[in-house]
Amino acid sequence: MPIKNKQVRKLQNIKRKRAENASRHELRHERRKQEVRDPSLKRERLARSVPLTLDRKRTWDDVGSDDENLLGMSVDVERLKRQRQEEEAAEADAGKEDGSDDQENGENNDDEDDDVDSMIMTDSDNDSDNDDEESTKPEKRRKKSIPTATERATSPTQSTKSTNLSLAPEVLAAKFPSLFANEVTNPKILITTAPNSTLHHEGKLLTSLFPNSVYIRRTRHRHAHVFSVKEICKFASNRNYTAVVIVNEDQKKISGLDIVHLPIGPMFHFSISNWIEGKKLPGHGSASEAYPELILNNFRSPLGILTAHLFKSLWPTQPELVGRQVVTIHNQRDYCFVRRHRYIFREKRETEKPVVGADGNEIKGAEGIKTGLQELGPRMTLKLRRVDKGIQRSSGQEWEWKGQMEKTRTKFQL
Repeated sequence: MPIKNKQVRKLQNIKRKRAENASRHELRHERRKQEVRDPSLKRERLARSVPLTLDRKRTWDDVGSDDENLLGMSVDVERLKRQRQEEEAAEADAGKEDGSDDQENGENNDDEDDDVDSMIMTDSDNDSDNDDEESTKPEKRRKKSIPTATERATSPTQSTKSTNLSLAPEVLAAKFPSLFANEVTNPKILITTAPNSTLHHEGKLLTSLFPNSVYIRRTRHRHAHVFSVKEICKFASNRNYTAVVIVNEDQKKISGLDIVHLPIGPMFHFSISNWIEGKKLPGHGSASEAYPELILNNFRSPLGILTAHLFKSLWPTQPELVGRQVVTIHNQRDYCFVRRHRYIFREKRETEKPVVGADGNEIKGAEGIKTGLQELGPRMTLKLRRVDKGIQRSSGQEWEWKGQMEKTRTKFQL
């Protein structure tokens, strides 16, 4: 029977919630005691309790490595490499079998007759067993090759890791030879804005983010010549600049970045959100002129590898470790989070947890060491909107973001 008095119902509900919380805290306390005695229980619990997020449900397109339209597909580059290696191994095994079958036919027949000559096994039994094994093997392979979403969520190997730039498909390397060239050259960047822009302060801030960069104002005075983007890129290419960065503006706020890889492109168009300059960050530091280290995380598709190579060309390949500065570009759900920090290694306090790897175990060689970070700024979030073949839209598009790409929430482009 429900209690009619409202105040009594309220008190009863409070008592019930307190009892549930007390029992929950008691269970956690007992579990903590057991995990202290047996650390393997904690590892098993953490492996089971990994949240099933959209990133872990990510799906891929199944295409071959020779497809020319890889930029429009969501393909795992690591899976393409494994597939190519398996095909090469299968071809090598087939060639060996063809050469050795003729020589071993006589010996194999004698051996098979001796093996079958038994009262337990007959020819029919052997054939049926082989058929069963052959029929079950493809099913097992298919199940193993395509893990479920739950398996991907509970697997520590699916955690975010650094981008492997050596896995670039050959189609991309042939289409963008300047980006995928192995020549080591220090970048030289020209930063400018749209005509009559008010973002001069933001342009100067970007010169501290990109080493070896210079900011030049772009005006539209009636007595001055209005230079187009192609003229600016030609001017910069003649003076050995490697990239041109154009800061876009909307209502006197930074709204996007256009990055041109010189001398002939491609040109990348990014939209910017969550722009925060360094001095507005709590506990911020002042950046030095030392070359920072660059960390690229979670770029796994062909378009992601192409974007990672663009970011790689904007920072020197030989960082100055004395400055202890690092720039991190982390891709998550096709949003690139740009952060810049200064780090320091210090001793671990007694109340702090140790440094663990993707498997949950403590990393060897890092016992008693912790890392302190101080953000330097600026902080921003980039989203790739378009990749032009050359300079500007008139040159044609290699890839363009469209609203229909978000219909499948578990498929991402980068």
